[in-house]
Parts: sequence; C-alpha cells; structure tokens
Amino acid sequence: MKGLLLRLSALDADAATAVRVIAHFEALLGGGPDPVSLARSTAGLAGCAAGLELPDGRTARFGPGGAALRGAPVRVSGRVALEPSGAVWLERPGAPEPFDELVLEWMAITARVLAGRPWQPPGLRPADPALVELVLSGREDVPDRVRALRLLGFSPDTGLRVVAVAGRPGTDPGVEAVALLGRGAPMGTVRVARVGALGAVLVQPGTDAAGAGDDTAARLREALRTRAGERGAVAPPGSRPPGSGTARPSPPRAAGSDGTRPHDPAPGIRAGVGGEADPLDARASWCQARAALRFAVAGDPLDAVADHTELGPVALLADIPADRLRAQPDVRGLGRLARDDRAGQGAALLAALSAFCRTGTLRQAAAELHLHHSSVAARLTRVEKECGWNLRDPRDRFHAQLALYAWRLAEAGEASDGG
Repeated sequence: MKGLLLRLSALDADAATAVRVIAHFEALLGGGPDPVSLARSTAGLAGCAAGLELPDGRTARFGPGGAALRGAPVRVSGRVALEPSGAVWLERPGAPEPFDELVLEWMAITARVLAGRPWQPPGLRPADPALVELVLSGREDVPDRVRALRLLGFSPDTGLRVVAVAGRPGTDPGVEAVALLGRGAPMGTVRVARVGALGAVLVQPGTDAAGAGDDTAARLREALRTRAGERGAVAPPGSRPPGSGTARPSPPRAAGSDGTRPHDPAPGIRAGVGGEADPLDARASWCQARAALRFAVAGDPLDAVADHTELGPVALLADIPADRLRAQPDVRGLGRLARDDRAGQGAALLAALSAFCRTGTLRQAAAELHLHHSSVAARLTRVEKECGWNLRDPRDRFHAQLALYAWRLAEAGEASDGG
C-alpha cells in the first residue's frame, strides 16, 4: 500500500488521496472500531468536525483537534444515512472538499460494522494509471500485459469486464468512480484509474463475488440508487432524540448552482459497461464500454448505466456517424423536444418517453418516475404530437425506442466533436 501511494503521488494526487482515505478506514475495520475512535479519527482525517449516531442510540462527535463536542451540530456539510436509523456526518464550515463524499461513504461502511453488520473487503483500489493503460493497450507485448495484470492483482486466466465512467463537469472521473464503487456488496477485484477524460474500472469476479462479472451493470445501478437515497433521506443530526426510531426524511432542499438537488440521483454520472473479455484482450471490453457510454444519459440509474451486452444489436447504431443520426426525422423531432427549456420540460418529456418505452405501461412508467399517471400521459401526448407517433402501437413504440438511442448517440457525438 505504501509503495502504491508513493507511485500514485507522482502520477495522480487525487488517486493517492483516495487510496489514503480507503486505507484509513480499512485499518479501523481491522482493529475493531468503536464510535469514539471512528468519529475522532474521521474528524482528524477530514480536518473538520465529524459525528455519528448509530441505530442503537450510541453517539459521538469530535472536532478536528480530537476534542469531544457536545450538543447538536450547527452546520452539517454532508451526511449519509444508516439503516434502520442514524447517520454519519461532517461539519465543514465552508464548502465541501473534493473527498468529503468518499470519506462519508467509508465512514458509513465502518459505522455499519459497529451497528452489527458483517463487513467484507470490497477489493476496490485506485490503481496506477500507467499499469491500467498498459492492460487496456492493444499494442504492448503479451508478457508486459501479464506482468501489469499481476501487479494490479488480477489473474490472467479469469475473464474481466471494463467500465467507462464519465463524471460530473469539473470533477475527476476516476475519483467519481471510486466514490460510486466504494459502497455496496463486493464485486470481486476492482481497480480504478483515470484514463484520458474517463474513469476506467477493471472488474474481475472473485470467490466471494461469484458472477459479479455478469451483473456489473445491475450493481452500478444499485449504487446510483443508494447514492440518491443517501443524499436526501436523513433528517439533520440532532433533529430527533437518539434511538427514537427511523429517521424522518428532510424537506427538499433548494437546488444548487448546477440546478441539481441533494436528493437527485447522482447528477452527471454516467457509466458504460463492456462485455466480459480475456484479460489479455481487455482492450475489446474497454472499446465496448466507451461505445456503451454514448448510450447512457445522466439521471435515472436505468438510463445512466448502459451495458454493451444488454444493448445487443442496438450497439451497432454507434457505428453510424452522428450527423447521419441527427438528420433522421424521428431524431430531429426528439431534438426539438429536448430543446424545450420551459421549466425543464425538454428533459421531462424525454424521461417520460424513456420510462414508457422501458416499462411498456403508463402506470409502471409513472411509478418509476414518481409521478401521477395523468402527468405522464400528458407528456407522452406532447411527444406523440411532435413526432407523429401512436405509442400504443408496438411499431411506433419500437421506432420511439430506436429514436431515443439514436438521439443519445447523436448528442454524445456532438459533445465529442465540440471537445
């Protein structure tokens, strides 16, 4: 671990910090933490006050200098829910720091151990970007790729998948990938690094994660759902007596400068999942992951994660130039809808169409979107009028689904053309 930190410090300061955060909490887990040591050490690591409240009522709150704090926090800069009640939180006086989210996620993992849940090491590590790029290269000699795989902790004899992660504007996609994958059940051996403008995630199932290579997309979607729930499902610490039952939801908070709300599903994060490949042919999975990423749109986890294997023949659309896709009449119609900026109607219309095409029924689409079915029906009527479809007709619904895929690809191509 120390050797890896030294290498990463020279290559990627963000990755080195992520490793330090994870190593800090893994050390606590190995030593059997208690609430006091967890809150005190987290405050020292984050450089601001930190606290926790466990489901059984145990609480602790410390300042960055190690002094115990009394009473309720004045300002909570970030928090994560525990089940069935309780939370962990940071009390940074200014704006959240880049790694606060990762610190909170691992503090929550450790707190869940204190609450009686078994912990399994997730196998997640930020990796040396040079080694990852070597594995994903199709030009390097086989012995060099085998050596890189072994240094990363992979077996050259077991298939792996590669995931491409695009982060929110202004964030490091490698850090976003670590933050996303640092929660939930173990996926086997996972290594993360930044490759160009994307986060590259290599996943190889282990004996404790049988079949993880087959459900990588499902696990990512679940992680996005978890993240959405953690962002807005907990009342501020101190708003109820310790141990008084399940935490009550906070009222929705105001949108930030980017228009997102704390309870929105992981705004801006998208992932493309490549098919399983021989480790020596990891480049093939990487190419598939980047192609799948073009089909992903931020927001609902079902749309934000695209699996190349699930796409099937639809993935061939990625071979069509973006300008040809944009010229198709149905795609032009969706483009006109998407440009409707009145109260965010464009995004709402396409979200309703996507949910309806995916579920096949109005009521299921409404349940997925947490809307009344009449609201979804009104949006679909607007889509039908603009594009000339009858969405009750299976053929038109098929055209609509293909047009959605083509529009997403055209938009992704346009973004790539622009930089």
